[in-house]
Amino acid sequence: MKKKISLIIAFTALLGTLGVRAQDAQSFSLQQSIDYALQNRVNLKAARNQQEIDKAKVGEIRAMGLPQIDVSAEVGNNFIRQKTLFDPNTFGGAPALEPFVITPEQIKSGEPITLTPVYSQPGPRTEGLIAVSFVQPYAGGLTLSGSQLLFDGSYLIGLKAAKTYTELSRKSTTQSEIEVAELVSKAYYSVLVSRERIELLNQNLARLDTLLKQTQVMFENGVAEKLDVDRLRVSMNNLAVQKQRTERLLELSINQLKFQMGMDHKEQLVLTDKLSEVEVDLSKVSTDSFNYKSRIEYSILETQRDLAMLNLRNVRSGYLPKLYLNARYGYNGVGSSLSDVLSVRAGYDNVVDRNYFDYGYVGVQLQVPVFDGLRKHYQIQQSKLTLENTRLGFQQLEQSIDLQLDQASAELNNSLAVLKSERENMELAEEIARVAKIKFQEGVGSNLEVVNAETDLREAQTNYYAAMYDALISKVNLDKATGTLLTK
Repeated sequence: MKKKISLIIAFTALLGTLGVRAQDAQSFSLQQSIDYALQNRVNLKAARNQQEIDKAKVGEIRAMGLPQIDVSAEVGNNFIRQKTLFDPNTFGGAPALEPFVITPEQIKSGEPITLTPVYSQPGPRTEGLIAVSFVQPYAGGLTLSGSQLLFDGSYLIGLKAAKTYTELSRKSTTQSEIEVAELVSKAYYSVLVSRERIELLNQNLARLDTLLKQTQVMFENGVAEKLDVDRLRVSMNNLAVQKQRTERLLELSINQLKFQMGMDHKEQLVLTDKLSEVEVDLSKVSTDSFNYKSRIEYSILETQRDLAMLNLRNVRSGYLPKLYLNARYGYNGVGSSLSDVLSVRAGYDNVVDRNYFDYGYVGVQLQVPVFDGLRKHYQIQQSKLTLENTRLGFQQLEQSIDLQLDQASAELNNSLAVLKSERENMELAEEIARVAKIKFQEGVGSNLEVVNAETDLREAQTNYYAAMYDALISKVNLDKATGTLLTK
């Protein structure tokens, strides 16, 4: 009784777990699978991050044309003060006024007193130079500087190139998205085909199992031989092995689809599309009105051509002058000690013991390129050749696209023809197997006919689904070639 209760509890827990897993399973159509992949594939996330990086680079280039403002502060010790040679004789010697005395007698005499200044002659001139220093032991300073680019031809073209580069980054991301859509579509179709094959194998197993049981009864009644039973059992064992292989292939296909979608392999995945609902019809795909610009590769090449043209203009603009507006304002201070420098004494109301004095400057700077050793000349040659190669790339790309369209159309045509033939073969094999079974049951046919018919049927079914998969892949390739695989 305890064992029965334990088994019931375990069985109930298993059902609960399966129920939770079934609830957690996510259902996806092909389009939903592609949308999920576009949001969750790691390489696409990295591509979008790179796109944001490129946008930030545009802002970095734009910032070069905005005002540049810096503030700097400095305090230091002139532990070896700079000296210079000074000639004191440069200033010469001034004659000195000799002292004079007014005597009491001169005052008492009442006579006018006449003062005659007497100047002494300057002393002898100093010979040679003397070393003096005009630098205080400690110095400090505070500076506010700013500059504004007024004109630079390279900067203006750089802004246009930055926007074009951002467009190129966006198109590169789109190209990656198309590649992901292609991989997801092929993986999705692989799962659909494998799932359909398993359903058909289950039907074959059920039919063969019924036939085996009927033959076993016929053998027991002496109507059939044991060899007939053994042949059917061997055929059924082979079919069971084939089903196991197909199930493992289905599991691998599902994991491959999860990988292409960027989904965790532990997640449960349910596909909602049916293989019978997938349309593979060449008549609905027209290449007559095809436009090369519908291919992302062509659009990327157009952007690369624009960048090459802008680069050529940028190099040529190097011959133009550059104009800047510069301004500085600050304070310089000196002192005999560090505390003296740190004790800032400045301002127009302090005219006695100031140790910091302000200064200001504003001006326009003009830079005119004169000669650079022909560096820009060779850069222009390189840019012209790069632009020419980009233009030649259009011819090569158009030829490549034409070849892809022809190949994809031919592959789809061939795949559809093979698919039609294999479908007819499978229907014929089904009819042959049905008739062989009836003949054997009526006693007018051999068991060997039934086994051979079943073997031919399985081969026809395998060929049919292989042709179906090839047709689906050809359809994806043609959609990519026409630029209609992923439309936003």
